[in-house]
Amino acid sequence: MRHLAQEAPLRALFPAVEPNEAPEAAIINTGGGVVGGDCYALDIEVEAGAALTITTPAAEKIYRSSGDDAEIVAHLRCGEGARLEWLPQETILFDGARLRRRIEIDLAPSARFLGVETILFGRRASGEWLNHGALRDAWMLRIDGKPVWADAIGFAGDIAAQRAVRFGLGEAAGYATIVIAGPHASALLPRARDLAQGAATLVNGVLLMRFLDSDAARLRGAVIEAMAALRPEATGGRGAAPRLWLN
Repeated sequence: MRHLAQEAPLRALFPAVEPNEAPEAAIINTGGGVVGGDCYALDIEVEAGAALTITTPAAEKIYRSSGDDAEIVAHLRCGEGARLEWLPQETILFDGARLRRRIEIDLAPSARFLGVETILFGRRASGEWLNHGALRDAWMLRIDGKPVWADAIGFAGDIAAQRAVRFGLGEAAGYATIVIAGPHASALLPRARDLAQGAATLVNGVLLMRFLDSDAARLRGAVIEAMAALRPEATGGRGAAPRLWLN
């Protein structure tokens, strides 16, 4: 590791991995969760020929806000021939949460990237739904400095009513996104469509998958199954979720 700077409440820990695995960084929020007005920033670079897996030891909790947005910004950069996996566990939006999140990814042409993100709408096991609040969740992926994929989803105010519209998210407990970029991404499309029941496509050579389910446990299971199946060819990672996901 060439450089590490961190400031509470975010810390990076480095659990032991098997000799043939990429180093792993576990991002920990020592504050226990995110509240309105918080601003979190991560800036991560994997240099040419290097490899890194980024994950979290638990789901991130976005608590009810009294009015201010919480903001999370991640800048991820990956050099020539490098491999980067962005594999945090779920983000849980409590009822009344307000979150603005942006993930920006800059890849060299020969870099390989696997990104997984899951948003859960409330705590269904506790009988809580995300009925009010705000969410702005945006991605930007560039290869060789050129934008190749951008995506955003947004809700604000009466989220229950917005979910209930004809093409809304209905009774979904949450949604998950998987992004794969690199030389082998297009070859994974047939397998990805099987895993995502058709909800997979290619955009400018970037493989995209989306999962939606009314049950959070099933959603997590589908994400783990897809991750396990695609990681070895996508980035050379192990055919499973990170070990911290299984603890």
